Parts: sequence; C-alpha cells; structure tokens
Amino acid sequence: MNSNKAIAFFSGFPDRRFTDEIARKLEKELPRRKSIVFITACPVDYQQNDEDSAGMHGMFVEYGIGFDRFCVIDQRTEPADAQKQAREADCFFLMGGGVCAEQMQLMRDKGIYEIVRDGPATVLGVSAGSMNMGKTTVDIWESPVPYEGLGFADITMIGHFSYDDTERLRLMKETSMERQVCAMEDESAIFIRNGKAEIIGVIHRIDKGEIMPFTEKDVRL
Repeated sequence: MNSNKAIAFFSGFPDRRFTDEIARKLEKELPRRKSIVFITACPVDYQQNDEDSAGMHGMFVEYGIGFDRFCVIDQRTEPADAQKQAREADCFFLMGGGVCAEQMQLMRDKGIYEIVRDGPATVLGVSAGSMNMGKTTVDIWESPVPYEGLGFADITMIGHFSYDDTERLRLMKETSMERQVCAMEDESAIFIRNGKAEIIGVIHRIDKGEIMPFTEKDVRL
C-alpha cells in the first residue's frame, strides 16, 4: 500500500457542500487535478450515479478546485475502460448512498481494487465509501458480520453519528461490543498522509457502548 498518498474519510455533507476548512485542506492535498473518478455504491442506479457524481464534482468546483474531467464507474463501465480511467486518476472518490459490500464487489469486478488501494492517487470516501476505506467494514443496516476493507487505517468507521438518530446509535453501540467504532458526525473528516492523521469536525469513539471523543491518536495506521 502506498503510504505517501493522501487519504480522507468523510461522513457526509447534508448541505451538499464542503465546509470551508475541509475545502482548504482538499486544495492543499490535491495539487494535481486532471481527473477524478467516482466509484458508486449503487452499481445499477445509473441516472442517480450520473446526477450524484456531477453534483459531487460541483462541490469541488464551488471552491475553485474542480478537475479537468470526471467520470463515474458503475455496472455500465467496461472493465478495460474502468482500469484505464483508474490508472489515469489523480483522485478516487468512493461514493455513499448504497450498500458497502456492493461497492467493494464492483471494484473487484472491474479490476480496479488494487489500483485504488495500492496506486498513487488520492482516495476520498463518504458514508458507505468511507466505511470501505477502513481495515474492517461493518454495514450496520445490512449485516453485523464484518469484512475486510481497503485498510487505509485500522478503524471501523460508521458515519452520520447523531444522538437524535436513536436506531443508528443503538446499532453503533451494538457493533462496539465486538470492535471499537469510529463514529463520525456529518461535516467531519479524517485526513491521513505520511503516517499522520488530522481530524476536522466532531468524531466520537464508541467502545463497549461507551461514547467518548475520537482523536488523532485513535487513528491506527
């Protein structure tokens, strides 16, 4: 795995825009912006994928950090095309809104899993996409059974933390009985490069049902 490349975990952006602080960090971490490749977690929702990838690229454009070109990889994409796009990417953005395991299977089916994991391109993820970037993924809405993620950090990330979302909180606490959970609030981020982590926003650590602050020291690489 390439430890020099930039990695960023995001929970979500309800207002469909980066925070100013996250945008400034992205500008610093993305000096080369020729091509960004979005990878869906909803492989057959083609219209939604087109709309979401355009909207997500618009979040970069809003801050003057747009890419020369962007595309989305879903079930329509031929493996050879996906591999070419992946090799040319400066940045991958693993999308959310779907099933975590389907995104992982899509990357394997299209032959880009190793390119995403081991190549030099920056990798960003949001929601389900971010959950797949940790060492262990638990999709609390699909199955309590963990599976191996991309392994960019030794964390089990679950997004959209809110004390008001009682069912999500219950499932997070349930998961934490077996493994520590990195519970990210929306508009938070974990940036990693060269073995160093930086946290933006509010993130919680849930261990054996107990909630406490999550800090840079909790990001095991």
